[in-house]
Amino acid sequence: MGNRPEELARAVRSALDQEHVDVEVVLVGNGVDPVGDQAEKDPFDDPRVRTVALPKNVGIPAGRNRGVEASSGEVILFLDDDGWYRSTRLGAHVRDRFTAEPDLGIISFRVRDPEGGRGERRHVPRLRAGDPERSSEVTTFLGGACAVRRAAWDAGGGLPEDFFYAHEETDLAWQVLDAGYRIVYDAAAVMFHPAVLPTRHEMFYRYNARNRVWLARRNLPWPLAFAYLAVWVAMTLLRERGMSALRPWFKGFAEGWRKPAGRRRPISWRTAWRMTLTGRPPII
Repeated sequence: MGNRPEELARAVRSALDQEHVDVEVVLVGNGVDPVGDQAEKDPFDDPRVRTVALPKNVGIPAGRNRGVEASSGEVILFLDDDGWYRSTRLGAHVRDRFTAEPDLGIISFRVRDPEGGRGERRHVPRLRAGDPERSSEVTTFLGGACAVRRAAWDAGGGLPEDFFYAHEETDLAWQVLDAGYRIVYDAAAVMFHPAVLPTRHEMFYRYNARNRVWLARRNLPWPLAFAYLAVWVAMTLLRERGMSALRPWFKGFAEGWRKPAGRRRPISWRTAWRMTLTGRPPII
């Protein structure tokens, strides 16, 4: 968004500093020139850095899609401007895993709090999230802390742009799994990010609910879709007692049924069973 120049420079530098691996950095500005008047300064003056300035804020998934289109690597990493990599060996670690495991489609990174806190449960993309240092197979991933094999990205069809924000990673993850790839949470692949709450975004509750409906309508066999949405209605009523949260959530839920969800590509029952064996059936 062009409003964190110092953090952006730190993020870019952490990517360029990766050792023993070829790196290209694509900076996407959602409605802004991502570097502004810093273009001639380190690290933005590095020839490995290119910029994509979009004329308006098209949302997280569309912005990331434009970045992928401008890139050429066989492995794609997404990094928000306020995140960074402390290890210079992360790139080589990711490359080696994808090379050794041809069915590996996506690696979800461990997110660490730079202040030394334990981190947030939502940053571990599985139901048993109590131990962030334990790696495992998973059924979704963190959009700003991940690495994706380009072939898996293509098989999954990229991120759903109409989502704008929330659950776009899960939409891609389910299609990648349906294409036969695996997704892992790798605790050895670490990125740093300040501890912040997703509810800081004004549209959080509305988009969260709308996109859950779209996610189910697009990707799940209908019996699973209805079960998935029923579970999330019940969980929301249990978690959110205040009308300030419930009102926009149910507004978004209704919007998800009222508006088109995009192309429907239901995953197979075999994929749903694989997800269940992994520990997260597609009803929660």
